[in-house]
Amino acid sequence: MSRTICLTIATILAGALFGCAPAQEPNLTDRWFYLSTNFLVEDNVAPGQALLERAAAAGYNGVLVADTKFGFLDEMPERYFDNVSAFKQTADDLGIEIIPAVMPIGYSSSLLHHNPNLAEGIPVRDALFVAQDGVADIVADPPVALPGGDFEQAEDNRFAGWDFQDNAGESMFADTQVKHGGAQSCRMEGIGAASPEHGHCRLNKMVEVEPFRQYHLRAWIKSEDFATPGGVRMFALADGQVLSYNDLAVNRTQDWTRQDVVFNSLDHDEVLVYIGVWGGRTGKLWWDDVGIEEVGLLNLLRRDGCPLTVRGEDGTVYEEGRDFEPVEDELMGREPWPGNYSVYHEPPVIAVTEDSRIEDADRLRVSFYAPPIIHWGQVTCCLSEPEVYEILRDQVQEVADMLEPSAYFMSHDWIRCANWGEACQSRDMTPGELLADNVSRCMDIIRETSPDARIYVWSDMFDPFHNADEREYYYLVNGDWSGSWEGLDPSVIVANWYYGPREQNLPWFAERGIEQILAAYYDRGDYVIEDWL
Repeated sequence: MSRTICLTIATILAGALFGCAPAQEPNLTDRWFYLSTNFLVEDNVAPGQALLERAAAAGYNGVLVADTKFGFLDEMPERYFDNVSAFKQTADDLGIEIIPAVMPIGYSSSLLHHNPNLAEGIPVRDALFVAQDGVADIVADPPVALPGGDFEQAEDNRFAGWDFQDNAGESMFADTQVKHGGAQSCRMEGIGAASPEHGHCRLNKMVEVEPFRQYHLRAWIKSEDFATPGGVRMFALADGQVLSYNDLAVNRTQDWTRQDVVFNSLDHDEVLVYIGVWGGRTGKLWWDDVGIEEVGLLNLLRRDGCPLTVRGEDGTVYEEGRDFEPVEDELMGREPWPGNYSVYHEPPVIAVTEDSRIEDADRLRVSFYAPPIIHWGQVTCCLSEPEVYEILRDQVQEVADMLEPSAYFMSHDWIRCANWGEACQSRDMTPGELLADNVSRCMDIIRETSPDARIYVWSDMFDPFHNADEREYYYLVNGDWSGSWEGLDPSVIVANWYYGPREQNLPWFAERGIEQILAAYYDRGDYVIEDWL
């Protein structure tokens, strides 16, 4: 099956599955497929039209269309709208309804395209900067290091400096022939044979850190016919909470390549640094020159809800524009294009003005906010900044003008960071309450533009049996999402894609008067629509 129609959707009241209705073929009023595309590329139009024809022949009557360009239609050339028009004409001729995806809350790059500073940020508190020769830059306080990260010392293939190591001499070896720096590296091979149940080949080290500081992990990695590059990981863990979720860009075969991970220590004073492989099988992987450093103004956010403060250790508060030049990370949210954030780049420093009260050798305490980057570049917008809602209102109006849709799909999904900035903290609300307010406002925006339109939303952030439970840690959210469902009213239709707890979540939404769509996630295994029905 083509990946572009990997999500099939059918509408049905969950109560019909668990109530006393006689067994019969349900009335599947909505039969959709999902299409993620880019209408700016003309070569995408004909395949999209062909999918419409296939879908119509198979009995589908709707297509959920996601295109990041829906977030900034004001920047699109005329050919974009010509391509959309051609696709829409085919859909109209075939009787297939187009339901556009709007409201990018969670995966927010198309919204942050307009203003990268609207990302939700985690605070960095009282980082030490020292002034010297007209600039102030970060100085690790306390000093931080990863002994053994150079892999220069080993006995019987067991490396010095690490607290834990898997399978020394079985799947992990000191290699004096292949190395990035120094005399030797760490080679991993034969992982599946040494660890047939889990494929583990890992090292870890407890490292002392300062709470609410920003740290950079780096490593050089080389691979040769390595069968499971997606299982290569480097991350920080503290008291059962994972602090970093950056995925590494490791290929099956590659020369030495630097890999970067950045994390905030949150309220922890020590973290467990893990490197290695999970689910490994065959091939070779080398590690070398693994290190850690405290970093400064990397991906610095600048907005009122995420203030930057610079003060002396004597309590003097220094003024931007008077004591130091305006500070900006010019690459934040702009690399390689607006709305996209790089995990690591050289951060800016603080430039001292000529008539500044800051003198050489002065120790400064700098507080600021920076967004975490999740997996392959996901950054989430702030739920409380007024400008976010101005952008969303413009998006819905522009989509309405282009497509005149009779339904909209809100893209609230996997919101992995929230409730850290002052914009949220000043409201004294839980993440669940913030999201309930957000989704209610998003529905109001759609109704202002299209009063009679149907409104749909993904289930996961409003499902108490999924992401809206009361778990202790949900990614990097400050609190939990319970109660988020209070923002939904019975007019919204929930696309329920979590098959596992279906005997709990389907009747739970139905009892709240909320109609549901059964979303067969990727049409594989237990998730095929026949099993749902």
